[in-house]
Amino acid sequence: MTESVNKNDLVTSVAEISGLTKADALKAIDGVILAITKSLKKDQEVRLVGFGTFAVTHRPAGEGRNPRTGEKIQIKASKQPKFRAGKTLKDAIA
Repeated sequence: MTESVNKNDLVTSVAEISGLTKADALKAIDGVILAITKSLKKDQEVRLVGFGTFAVTHRPAGEGRNPRTGEKIQIKASKQPKFRAGKTLKDAIA
């Protein structure tokens, strides 16, 4: 199993790399997340060159089956956030 990084770990890392205080790093991270979320709510893509693209995909309504009963169910249309990694990020982890 791979180890995960939580928000506190990310704040600490950003603070160390940037020289910001942890409080300022937290504000910066929260600001980035809020800005991306607001853009996606408006159906706007967010492109961070070299890192990746955040976008919204639209999933149409459809019909599915309840796995327990086999009964047909209606699945509502929905919007899903998606992330596509950029070349620089892909190359960095290859």
